[in-house]
Amino acid sequence: MKTTEIRNLSVAELEGKLKELKEELFNLRFQHAINQLDNPHKIADVKKDIARVKTILTEKNA
Repeated sequence: MKTTEIRNLSVAELEGKLKELKEELFNLRFQHAINQLDNPHKIADVKKDIARVKTILTEKNA
């Protein structure tokens, strides 16, 4: 997910996106624990997306 895409979202949409990303991260960690995850680098990508969304949320709320 690109930063420009994230910046175009409203605060409510960002909070929803953050919730979706956290759920996805949980599912990826679960799959990794039971050795069913095909691409373990996906976990790092989702973590970075979560950080991007949190950063933009902080900027918009300030």
